[in-house]
Amino acid sequence: MQYTGSQYIGEFVDGRMEGNAEYILPTETRYVGEMKDGMFHGEGTLYFPNGSRYDAIWEKGLAVKGTYTFSDGLQYDGKNWHYCDGYDRRFYTEICHGLKPTGISQLSNMDPPRKILPGYYDCGDGFYNPKTRVIRDYKNRFLRNADDDEHEWIIRTCRKGWDEFVGHRPTL
Repeated sequence: MQYTGSQYIGEFVDGRMEGNAEYILPTETRYVGEMKDGMFHGEGTLYFPNGSRYDAIWEKGLAVKGTYTFSDGLQYDGKNWHYCDGYDRRFYTEICHGLKPTGISQLSNMDPPRKILPGYYDCGDGFYNPKTRVIRDYKNRFLRNADDDEHEWIIRTCRKGWDEFVGHRPTL
């Protein structure tokens, strides 16, 4: 564990992690559940730092069946997922609490939305700097480097920290 930065709280059998345990990764993601032969095995839950969770049945370290729940309580359903899609663009908070009055826009599921620094994008799990291609979480901890596909997706779809004029500009 000292080499990976992880922490294990639980039982050992023949020097291997086994039984009910808690495994804390360096990213502060926590696994709480059953272990066997040093791997997630049986029922267990991954708790993510952003408040979301993944409850699953694990076999030899792989999730074979599970449910992802966002931090606001919304559960992902792979078969009937219609949240914020082309047919229904409402955020989960709007589904639960209704739409805002005309003229007042809701820009994200969080209301009021996070403030984004000029030059950065809010990509859902943190802020993205397109110059360095680094994504940092909302507490300014490193998350990852964006590859070309993610960079293009963020530039194309995510909220940015500055305003741009959109539309026709009359000539004088």
